[in-house]
Amino acid sequence: MKLSKSTIRIFGLCAFYLLYMFIGAAVFSSIEYPNEKQIIEKLKVKRHQFLQSHKRCLNDSELEMFITKIVRANNRGISTMNNLTVEPNWSFGQAVFFAGTVLTTIGYGHVSPLSTSGKLFCIFYAIIGIPITLIMISACVERLLIITNKLYDKLKTFSIFYRNNSTINLKALTYTHLALVFVFVLVVFFLIPAAIFSSIEKEWNYLDALYYCFISLTTIGLGDYIPGDKNEQPYRAFYKIATTFYLIFGIMFVMLFISVLTQIPELNLAKLLSLEMETSSDPERQLLTSDAPTSSSYSRQIDEDDSLSINNMHSTRY
Repeated sequence: MKLSKSTIRIFGLCAFYLLYMFIGAAVFSSIEYPNEKQIIEKLKVKRHQFLQSHKRCLNDSELEMFITKIVRANNRGISTMNNLTVEPNWSFGQAVFFAGTVLTTIGYGHVSPLSTSGKLFCIFYAIIGIPITLIMISACVERLLIITNKLYDKLKTFSIFYRNNSTINLKALTYTHLALVFVFVLVVFFLIPAAIFSSIEKEWNYLDALYYCFISLTTIGLGDYIPGDKNEQPYRAFYKIATTFYLIFGIMFVMLFISVLTQIPELNLAKLLSLEMETSSDPERQLLTSDAPTSSSYSRQIDEDDSLSINNMHSTRY
């Protein structure tokens, strides 16, 4: 059985993906393990010193039991700092932030439902809410593409993209357009918010804040940096809600950049793995494809004029 070119490319991509993952694991291990080991040694010394200074009233097993309870509570988002006089995790502002991280699939994991009913509701809430979020973001990105296409058309009028005042340099025009969209997303949703977060969060430097923006807007959501987690944070509820909207709009514009990127054939690597590349060179498949119903009849929108204008713009580009 002869394998198709796209299938061979997929196997090659899978092999590269595994290699890339193992290389990343090796780098992370070499960077982080020495630091982790150093912290563990310091904690061992502090634990021993604490036991020595309280050996008359506390033994090792009692301390171990106490630390275990503290760590378990902290892993569930319950802080034991300041004699437990902290704002509840499930105040309205905190709950809005949690709901936003669920719907956008960021899922920091620092706070999670504790009750059985809360866990069940979270499952059903996510089942309905995540598809709605994806549909909403996709629809908004489609509208935003109209604006980026207008920017592309505006760039066409600049004489700098013409050779001998007659032939347009499409490659220079295309990559300039992509660069402008990238710079806009980078500045408005990464660099400026990072400066704002680093000024609000006293324990964050600028790199920490930029790291948080990247980890969040790419929906990695490690949960090591969470804005507004300090109990003394002024206007904490408003801060949490504002951050939630920042995350939603930020993910939307990151998706916009990816959409603009994939419109460029040379950068759309997914096409190399698509069966459509082989269908175009196979007469029998072309016949079957032409007889089959197209999916556009199932995805027609109410406002057809907008969708048609988008398709026309896409067809005239790249």
